[in-house]
Amino acid sequence: MSEQSTDLRETVRQRYAAAAVQVTEGGTACCGPQPVEADEKFGSTLYAPDERDTLPAEAVAASLGCGNPTAVAELREGERVLDLGSGGGIDVLLSGRRVGPTGKAYGLDMTEEMLALALANAEKAGATNVEFLKGTIESIPLPANTIDVVISNCVINLSADKPAVFAETFRVLKPGGRIGVFDIVADDTLTTRQRAERGDYAGCIAGALSFAEYRAGLEAAGFTDIEITPTHSVAGGMHSAIVHATKPTTATGPHTAATPAADDACCGVTTCQN
Repeated sequence: MSEQSTDLRETVRQRYAAAAVQVTEGGTACCGPQPVEADEKFGSTLYAPDERDTLPAEAVAASLGCGNPTAVAELREGERVLDLGSGGGIDVLLSGRRVGPTGKAYGLDMTEEMLALALANAEKAGATNVEFLKGTIESIPLPANTIDVVISNCVINLSADKPAVFAETFRVLKPGGRIGVFDIVADDTLTTRQRAERGDYAGCIAGALSFAEYRAGLEAAGFTDIEITPTHSVAGGMHSAIVHATKPTTATGPHTAATPAADDACCGVTTCQN
């Protein structure tokens, strides 16, 4: 990883660690620059009231996303779900409920403070089919071909190596698996400089791909049936969008590169389990 990428990752880590601490101490957190926060285009208001009311207050307060991926991923009983950048755990807890006791929901986050908050929220919610993993979305600590659905909520735009995120997502999905992601996407007419003018990297704006770039990245990783649907504007020419894509049932080759064999212990990596 380049020095610039390392610096960006550390900036993101520090920002979300601080958000977790703020929530733990009784405050609230929200992703994005101040005008976006004021417009309530990020955060817990994007979830239905009946969903918010049944979750721990800290999970709701720590919601940092630009949508509700569990509402668009069409989760089914018994499925295995992975949330990239799971933060305080709101989407993992909702996913766990949707897949039921025969399914499982994993959350992946690189921030110790967020993982601690998510574990506390899972305990308060009484969730028994969820597990939190420490790691990065560019190197997912799960075996290949083990996940039915990958979700994410305004996190992929924060990565400095999005091709790695797409390749890793493809790798861990079972053939026929799918993604149901919310992310920030830019109009194709906006340059990288113009995107940076609209917000900083850790605020979910500067690192956003354009619609064409996003589609090309998913196609390069091997995905098909790609749909990118904007939902609402978060800045000039910048949109929250729903991203759907599928791993073909015949997928083979470099996208399923070998990883250490494992069972539900998830390759022996450092995990945080409820």
